Amino acid sequence: MANQVQILSTKILSPLHKQELMKYGIEVIEADFIKTENRPFELKDLNENLIFTSQNAVHSVLSHPKSEELKKKNVYCVGLKTKTLLTDNGFNVVAYTGYAADLAEIISLIYGSESYTFFSGNLRRDTLPEALKENSIKFNEIKVYETTLQPQKIKANPEAILFFSPSGVKSYLKDNKIQKQICFCIGDTTAEALAKITKNIIVADQPTIEDVIEDVIQEYK
Repeated sequence: MANQVQILSTKILSPLHKQELMKYGIEVIEADFIKTENRPFELKDLNENLIFTSQNAVHSVLSHPKSEELKKKNVYCVGLKTKTLLTDNGFNVVAYTGYAADLAEIISLIYGSESYTFFSGNLRRDTLPEALKENSIKFNEIKVYETTLQPQKIKANPEAILFFSPSGVKSYLKDNKIQKQICFCIGDTTAEALAKITKNIIVADQPTIEDVIEDVIQEYK
């Protein structure tokens, strides 16, 4: 590669991810545009099955003193890393998908007669709960973590921007504009948040950070 490429990641990457990019002459600017924190919650009125759509929710539930009691229940989740975190901590994951819409479809078609407790964050999308309501599936929701936006002005003019959530897109756009940059997105819902801003979007095949990194390398190597 003749010239070094500069990209912006809207979340702090791991040293391994940065190292992988730097091997191909890609300079990384990074900042956390959102912050997530556990919030206090009560474990009550729980249904037969549990739903997790993020690792943040799993971490928060694991911090609860009564979390061991939940391991008797079946779990449905979004994301391979969320599934791995759950199984590594003794939960029985019945089904997992890459996206909330797909999980809602599986529950509706196959497990619609059962009841669910959905552990969520304050900025969660409506996709899953709305689908469950439309299909008259019994569920309740417990908010277990808070996501707050951390907007900040970026002075550099990177060639590409990495986005990992719709909240990250919203936070970035508060103080910055997208011009000709390629936007690498972790998934379809993140890409949807950019749909009215730019068409210059590359969506990862699988919703993982690793797939986003691989797309960047493929584009610039």
